[in-house]
Amino acid sequence: MGEAVEFFPYNGFSNVHYESNHILIDENNEDDNSNWFEEEIDVDLKWSFALNRVLHKGTSEYQDIALLDTKRFGKVLVIDGKMQSAEIDEFIYHECLIHPPLLCHPNPKSVFIMGGGEGSAAREALRHKSIEKVVMCDIDQEVVDFCRKHLTANHEAFRNIKLDLVINDAKKEKFDIIVGDLADPVEGGPCYQLYTKSFYENILKPKLNNNGIFVTQAGPAGVFTHKEVFSSIYNTIRQVFKYVRAYTAHVPSFADTWGWVIASDQPLCIEAGKMDKKIAERIDGELLYLNGPSFVASTILNKTVAKTMKNETHVYSEDNARFIHGQGVAYRI
Repeated sequence: MGEAVEFFPYNGFSNVHYESNHILIDENNEDDNSNWFEEEIDVDLKWSFALNRVLHKGTSEYQDIALLDTKRFGKVLVIDGKMQSAEIDEFIYHECLIHPPLLCHPNPKSVFIMGGGEGSAAREALRHKSIEKVVMCDIDQEVVDFCRKHLTANHEAFRNIKLDLVINDAKKEKFDIIVGDLADPVEGGPCYQLYTKSFYENILKPKLNNNGIFVTQAGPAGVFTHKEVFSSIYNTIRQVFKYVRAYTAHVPSFADTWGWVIASDQPLCIEAGKMDKKIAERIDGELLYLNGPSFVASTILNKTVAKTMKNETHVYSEDNARFIHGQGVAYRI
């Protein structure tokens, strides 16, 4: 099995304090309009979803889990009061996270996913014909079991013999692709250590093969939110890798534009025609969101964000981190 590597993965995105009153259900009221899920985006901003019903609820050692049937976004996975993904548009986030690094790599065979307990990142990686092994390393067995049981879209991925699901034990081996499907840096937990220069330099990069590619979700990237963590994550990764690109896409259920950062010590081939050719040759089935032109367009940032990215000087370290609103759950592998 090899020696454990110190990762600090966390399933999904940012995490806020979860209280039962975030799901506002009056079981004696027949008026469906009275049933809502409420998520706190910031101290002065909340995001509410009308519900059909609560499908499942559970509690693990680390966090509260719920699967909700919403009127607008279909089935929604909620962990500690924060929506992780919505049935209607999770393909946007996961296609943007997974396919660009695999398409930029000449012949990807192995993928390591930090976090990703819901299985959607693994699902997308396994669509690539060249992939021989996907290792998904998550801390929370209960969350993984919950998602495996209730998220029907990922049943096939969880049964795939190429998927190696690991709980609390990162293997000592190298990979062509490493994916950070992680929580945003939040105050109150050590998750931000996943975004530090020392983590990228001393722990993550040595686990990449020579032509390997790293990609991570990088938090909100809107005009008014990109300075929270997106620009800092980008600038930190630039200190470690030779070739680094940031890209963004709007995810409706997140109520914002979202950001990702892709990095390698080899040039990243980002050409629309070549990417479309690779999509046709390498991937089983049709992508719903991503194609060559849309990915190239996603790397062209608007003027406000591009200026911030160019001038950003902050580098994540254990003693100097930026946070977004929320509270974290700490765990280590």
